[in-house]
Amino acid sequence: MRIMGLDVGSKTVGVAISDPLGFTAQGLEIIKINEEADEFGFDRLGELVKQYKVDKFVVGLPKNMNNTEGPRVEASKAYGEKITTLFNLPVEYQDERLTTVQAERMLVEQADVSRGKRKKVIDKLAAQLILQNYLDRMF
Repeated sequence: MRIMGLDVGSKTVGVAISDPLGFTAQGLEIIKINEEADEFGFDRLGELVKQYKVDKFVVGLPKNMNNTEGPRVEASKAYGEKITTLFNLPVEYQDERLTTVQAERMLVEQADVSRGKRKKVIDKLAAQLILQNYLDRMF
């Protein structure tokens, strides 16, 4: 079963994919979107779904630290509803609090990557962490 993890922002969607057995997550790419212009990258997402034969999506929920839900959680849920309709695949949600912070820390400590380069990969790594956290919780 292939599961695709998504880190949905207002300008980008980080994409990760599980291995066929659902044990590990690997970052794939970052899809540029424009939430304000209703451009959500669904064409590219569809190509990836087909290429990897995706069975399910996991969308990160950026809850507040006190576990409340703000506008970004609503936007992520709306994105999840759209992809459920478009691809006729189930969507589950994974709390993503601190995944971007964790991703940035990993890039700084382990790879000593410059700020400019971090910005180019942070969403992909965050998607990978969201998916890996989901996989660890489920299996």
